[in-house]
Amino acid sequence: MLRRPTLSADVARNLLVGLGRADDAAVYRIADDLAIVETVDFFPPVVDDPWTWGAVAAVNAMSDVYAMGGEVLFALAVAGFPRDFDKKIIAEVFRGGADKVAEAGGVIAGGHTVVDAEPKYGLCVTGRVHPDRVLVKGGLRPGDRLFLSKPLGTGVITTAAKNDAAPAGALEAAVASMLRLNRVAARIASACGAAGATDITGFGLLGHAAEMVEASGAGLAIDTGRLPLLPGAREAAEAGQWSGGMKRNRRHLEASLGTRLRIDPRVPPAVAGLLTESETSGGLLFSVAPARAAEVLDGFRELGETAWEVGEVLAEPALVARP
Repeated sequence: MLRRPTLSADVARNLLVGLGRADDAAVYRIADDLAIVETVDFFPPVVDDPWTWGAVAAVNAMSDVYAMGGEVLFALAVAGFPRDFDKKIIAEVFRGGADKVAEAGGVIAGGHTVVDAEPKYGLCVTGRVHPDRVLVKGGLRPGDRLFLSKPLGTGVITTAAKNDAAPAGALEAAVASMLRLNRVAARIASACGAAGATDITGFGLLGHAAEMVEASGAGLAIDTGRLPLLPGAREAAEAGQWSGGMKRNRRHLEASLGTRLRIDPRVPPAVAGLLTESETSGGLLFSVAPARAAEVLDGFRELGETAWEVGEVLAEPALVARP
């Protein structure tokens, strides 16, 4: 039987975030004022254009560093391609990833590629953070206000695009959102005293919110009428263009939370579906004290980006979606 390795006292003390609690990345303290953030993420193509696929995969991987409150230092590329795959396409995938890492202030320092029947690409990312400013899923504080840094809808729109059924302009808007770094969001969340944060990806908004609820012992109430949606997302949802992850996410939530999951029946079915639909390279979900809520919105505005206040943290460890 395999057993978890026993950590030395020094390693155990300095591994601030690891296997002991589920979070977006591992964090290891190497000095009183410096910790390393480490994560890895990769996936098959989500769009047809190879540069865009590489770029989106890179942004998605780096978001885990931002979800911990960190900054990107460097990354290693991880990839798999069929043996006869067009080398020009492979080069564009790698170029897309390298361009976004450079935008984040980092550099591609190496990587590893294998032969694989299904193309895959992503990054192993190393970042840095001050040990006293690490954001974690378990940092929710009752009474705090909840913010989201990107609109929902990438999953349903990319699914519709694969079925040649995406509303006009929807895919372009979704790609623009997926290509936007969560760097500004992480900086503002940290500057405004956030303690709890995560990024919204494959488990959908409610799936990742549920992880925060379980980790913190506090609850979340999400005002669905205030949630930002990408152009065409609701239209695609109403047409049933769901990814395979949407229903799996909903079943998992119902099984894990039971009666602590409460989706108000007045929430429109299409919106309710978008709450559990898988996202790619989604926004940061984080909470700050009410007195600093205006500071969050002002900070985003000053840096030319947008965030949305979408709910509040509850004392009861429940997940509530209300109109």
